Amino acid sequence: MSFEREVKKRAADTCELCGHAEPENLVVYEVPKTPEYIEGEERSICACTTCISQFDSDERDLNHWRCLNDSMWSSVAPVQVMAWRMLHRLKSGGWSQDLLDMMYMEDQQLEWAAAAGDAEDKSDALVHRDANGVILQTGDNVVLIKDLKVKGSSMIAKQGTAVRRISLDHENATFIEGKVDGVQIVLITEYVKKL
Repeated sequence: MSFEREVKKRAADTCELCGHAEPENLVVYEVPKTPEYIEGEERSICACTTCISQFDSDERDLNHWRCLNDSMWSSVAPVQVMAWRMLHRLKSGGWSQDLLDMMYMEDQQLEWAAAAGDAEDKSDALVHRDANGVILQTGDNVVLIKDLKVKGSSMIAKQGTAVRRISLDHENATFIEGKVDGVQIVLITEYVKKL
């Protein structure tokens, strides 16, 4: 029997992270950064396409990942590893830290989980915050909280104008970019509020 069939059999044809049970949406996923001494089905999990699509994405459905409350207790090592990694990737949700504090893993599994770098201190990373201190991320929508004269043009961006799908300046935490009236402009974060 192939190891893929073994993984799906172990998972009872359900996603080992969220419990989704549509066989056509299930994939055997090899956990990245797996030590070489781990072989066969112990390197992989059975996961649905929804979970897999959000592993490395910046846009995650926090409610979908509440499933980790159950799957983090799995006795299957690669499932624990991916649950631990996802909980670290979801720290912006707040509740994931509580689950991490409760989670127990053997030293070898913890070392495997940490190999992807999800627990590294990123405190020196730039954080963009709006006028109310809410963290802004690429793709967010914001609204202007005052009229702004656009430098180098006669355009005035009016208070209340929505700016959709912003992008962040990776060198300065006070600047974001977005389109206002079809023109791409740089905005200062203290003059916007996240929608």
